[in-house]
Amino acid sequence: MNSLTPTEFLNLVNQTLDYSYSSTVIVGEVASFKVNQGKWVFFDIKDAESSVNCFMTLWSLRQPIEDGMKVMVRGVPKITKWGKFSFTVTSISPVGEGSLKKAYEMLKKKLTAEGLFDIGKKRPLPKDITSLGIISSTGAAGYADFIKIINARWGGIHAQVAHTQVQGMDAADQIIRALKYFNEHGEVQVIAILRGGGSADDLACFNDEALVREIAASKIPVITGIGHEIDESLADLAADVRASTPSNAAELLTPDRSEMSAKLSHTINRTEQLLLQEISRATTQNHDKLNNLSRSLLTDYIAPAISQNRQTINRVSGALLTRYIEPLRQSNHHKMTQILQKIQGECNLAQQNISNKLRTLEALNPEKVLKQGYAILSGKISPGNVVKITTFKESITAEIKQVHTRK
Repeated sequence: MNSLTPTEFLNLVNQTLDYSYSSTVIVGEVASFKVNQGKWVFFDIKDAESSVNCFMTLWSLRQPIEDGMKVMVRGVPKITKWGKFSFTVTSISPVGEGSLKKAYEMLKKKLTAEGLFDIGKKRPLPKDITSLGIISSTGAAGYADFIKIINARWGGIHAQVAHTQVQGMDAADQIIRALKYFNEHGEVQVIAILRGGGSADDLACFNDEALVREIAASKIPVITGIGHEIDESLADLAADVRASTPSNAAELLTPDRSEMSAKLSHTINRTEQLLLQEISRATTQNHDKLNNLSRSLLTDYIAPAISQNRQTINRVSGALLTRYIEPLRQSNHHKMTQILQKIQGECNLAQQNISNKLRTLEALNPEKVLKQGYAILSGKISPGNVVKITTFKESITAEIKQVHTRK
């Protein structure tokens, strides 16, 4: 039989323990809990009959622990160099409603005192979200509800999904890695952490101190949709926006397609009505301006011009008769007669042209048309529209009931 030194024996035993119990989970009650030198944590985990010495580093302690709590620890058994048995703990979490509530209140008090949950640090969600990071279990019902509602309400959002566990001892570390990934790559506008309903034990990972701190430190706004409406985790308190459920998170992230469509239709209809009113008003104003312009032209320009032209013609005729016609008549009666007739013909033609133009202008005068019993209709001619009817003495506003095509 080969002999072993104490060191060789301990190494052999530890090698065997490590091989046989590489990762063991123990559930029991904490006793003799203490922190040594601000680095090391020592406690016992016990039941009614037995007790196991446990050791862990302080930085591995992610939730507050005290004597009397029921916890779940994971680690490996080991014989120390002093020959004492110890269970080296890699992770620990409270279990049971009472222990979970106690740990929750202790950690909440600590982080609140640090200002981790201050409202002033919360950031609003960006508008018009086009890229979204999702951290969830893709096989969970809460994730399926979230995706369904997102697509039904708006759609068109580019989503990157990080599949993680959302309960159990490994869940917090997986969610932390996903948060780090999205923050390092910076390709999303919002990060959504989702998990459907469950028991207090199922949701315990969202009270992990390291996870809560990672959420609070995220450069990208974080929205949480964890559990049911009555559930509240420390991850919710650290997030920028807390949704009551995954479905509610989808509603907060996206506008409702049907609601937006209704608002847009209302805006279009209202704009169309305003435009039609403005066109009708402008048309009425232009019609009134045209009538005023016509009357002004007739009064101020056309009539004086015609009168002035008649006087000019008369003066020219008189001057011609005095200066040219009489001398010619004396010298050549025949030529004088021809010239006089030609001049008189030109004068008559000029006066006739002026008279014709005057009659044309008077015929085009809208007021003359209205005197004859006609009316001017202005506005869009379609059922339901209001139009303006102008007669010689009245201005009438009417609503069109029917429109028929003349045959």
